[in-house]
Amino acid sequence: MRDPLDRSARRTPGMSARLKLTLSYAGFLMVAGALLLAVVWVFLLRYVPDLPGRAPTFGDQQNGPVAFSPGRRDLLDAFAPKVALMLVVLLVFGLVGGWVLAGRMLAPLTRITGAARKATAGSLSHRIELEGRGDEFRELADAFDTMLARLEAHVAEQQRFAANASHELRTPLAVTQTLLDVARKDPDRDPRELIERLHDVNARAIDLTEALLLLSRADQRTFAREDVDLSLVAEQAAETLLPLAEERGVVLETSGDVTRTVGSPALLQQLGTNLVHNAIVHNTGDGGRVWVAADARGDEVELAVENTGAPITAQQASRLVEPFLRGEGRLRTEHAGAGLGLAIAQRIIEAHDGTLVLTPREGGGLRVVVRLRAAVPD
Repeated sequence: MRDPLDRSARRTPGMSARLKLTLSYAGFLMVAGALLLAVVWVFLLRYVPDLPGRAPTFGDQQNGPVAFSPGRRDLLDAFAPKVALMLVVLLVFGLVGGWVLAGRMLAPLTRITGAARKATAGSLSHRIELEGRGDEFRELADAFDTMLARLEAHVAEQQRFAANASHELRTPLAVTQTLLDVARKDPDRDPRELIERLHDVNARAIDLTEALLLLSRADQRTFAREDVDLSLVAEQAAETLLPLAEERGVVLETSGDVTRTVGSPALLQQLGTNLVHNAIVHNTGDGGRVWVAADARGDEVELAVENTGAPITAQQASRLVEPFLRGEGRLRTEHAGAGLGLAIAQRIIEAHDGTLVLTPREGGGLRVVVRLRAAVPD
């Protein structure tokens, strides 16, 4: 596979844009001068009579002074050298002035090219910040700055995500290695306990890998969009997780009317499942409650999931969407999860151009509100 970065090195060198503009300016100036001379010839010199001979240029002593009457040839002889000189002056003026003018016009493009080369080298923190009023070059510079800012944020997020994912994936592997080392040193130990613990660790690694794949799919937005009813999403998520809620002594309630939006049915169903699962797992246990409601508000639809639980601050709630972050004071379980539930929900919502709002509840717990654009009525 050829490297596209080497394509410029294989190209035959050509004239620079500044030289092309300079030659263009000079050429247009010469053409304008030639047209002006043509106008002078067509509308002036052609009407001057072409006299057969040159008239005397001084007075006759016998017959008195004679007026000088130049012919077309006389005017051409006097006009031609001046025309040639003026064309040379126009050519020099066009080349020098065009070179300076082209340089001033292309100066923003030079800065944009320099910023692009720095970005190619891996530096995404550089910004053009072109001054002056808005024109095509400044629009291009502003768009390039916006692209660099988004790329920098995306690369930083991916690096942080890769580091966290590597750490999280290394943990079950390290636990597995420790369990195997213990079993090797103690061959008389009951293998059923080892198998059970290895099964739990392996299940956690599989869940984490599937969550990472789902997160990548949501980031790429590679999905078909269909009409989806959020109220059905809420009901299906509640029905699927009802056994888990009953096992933990959590009361699960759902409500809402038809709330149609457009998106991926699979991803939106995963969104609802993640939110309801997160509300059940991180609850107070026996006597806890989870409320799931879908509602339509004008051109938007909402899916709200609210649960009881440990008190948290607004700052802690805002950080819960970060990958691999587990809230403090949550109920410890045998399967603590990968810390990707709300992070996946955030990516799915962003892929559907929606918003996610996390608000602490009075008395403890969390309220999660998802807002998406409503589907256009048929």
